[in-house]
Amino acid sequence: MRNLFLFLWRNQFFTLFIILEIISLLLLSNSFSYHRSLRYNTVSDFTGSVFSKYTNVTGYFYLQKENQDLVAENARLRSLIPPVAEGLDSLHYYPDSLYGYIPATVVSNTVSKPNNLIMVNRGYKDGVEKEMGVISSSGLVGIVIGVSEHYSVIMSMLHQNIRISGRIKKNDQLINVVWDQTDYRLGTISDIPSHIQLQAGDSIVTSGNSLIFPKDLLIGVVESHDKESGGLLSKALIRFSTDFNSLRHVYLIKSFMAVEQKSLLSQIHE
Repeated sequence: MRNLFLFLWRNQFFTLFIILEIISLLLLSNSFSYHRSLRYNTVSDFTGSVFSKYTNVTGYFYLQKENQDLVAENARLRSLIPPVAEGLDSLHYYPDSLYGYIPATVVSNTVSKPNNLIMVNRGYKDGVEKEMGVISSSGLVGIVIGVSEHYSVIMSMLHQNIRISGRIKKNDQLINVVWDQTDYRLGTISDIPSHIQLQAGDSIVTSGNSLIFPKDLLIGVVESHDKESGGLLSKALIRFSTDFNSLRHVYLIKSFMAVEQKSLLSQIHE
């Protein structure tokens, strides 16, 4: 701890620069709607490298817990990998799979703004593209909205313009998931038919109806369900499965069929 304080003191101007950069990014993030965010073409590699260096310093204090989490996650992923695919690098492409996963480390993250963004240390050199889904070892994280050579910006689930197509796992009922906007741990599910009764602990997963996320990825679990009398649809509160405040590692989802699917949809809409 003493060495860290000495490091920060000797590099006080560099530390001030980092703080100013963070403030600038936070102010910038509040100006993006969803559609404008998708046109967010420029992600600064320089800014990303600054965040990476800062993260390397602060990340030292989380190493023990992170290593434990990574061991557990690697064990889970290894159990899902077919024997023929073992020994490949960290980006796994399987002939019998529709998706590949690119591991990344979070270098910048916010949880208390109306429009929260996450920056990670993977860019188009690593195969990242805009509108790729992002998950953690616990569940859904967000959608990629900006990519540079070495870094990417993710629209977090904690964003007022994000809306995820989900379903209630126990009965396959389709619903929509948005952020509660008051607590980084909580979200809201809407469009619940009046005949559906939810219980605390019921799982909410991705529907698989979008071109971004595979089906059955965990989004969260029900906290409470308040049915309005006389209403055709109701809402419920859920607790996100991902802890965005301690998010350190994520996986970016590459859909191998996305180009073909989008091409087919464009033909239909012509």
